[in-house]
Amino acid sequence: MRIFTASVIVAALSLGAPAFVQAQAPSQPEAQAQPDKSSTVIRSIQVVDVKDLKPALRSQVDELIKHTNVEDIKSLRASIDALPEAASALKAKGLSSSHVVAINVADGVLTLFAKKA
Repeated sequence: MRIFTASVIVAALSLGAPAFVQAQAPSQPEAQAQPDKSSTVIRSIQVVDVKDLKPALRSQVDELIKHTNVEDIKSLRASIDALPEAASALKAKGLSSSHVVAINVADGVLTLFAKKA
């Protein structure tokens, strides 16, 4: 779960104050009980290379990455691999899910923060 916290902080620093959402499909009773609740729709995907961030922000991201649980990263990368659009966006930049260190979802935009080894 620390990766999700890290992505919130990274996103807040780099994109203003977006809200991070872990997209999950609600069960039928939840969906019926809360008809106002909108689902997260991803309209676009952007890939941000950590090395392209400003130095101060990059060092903060690097510090957060150091404290991220390996299992959280594996889970995050598996989720990305399950999204063909995300895998395609990474491939277009010459990257793969193995380069992703954090994500953010805000205003229909999925931002993948990537870092080459």
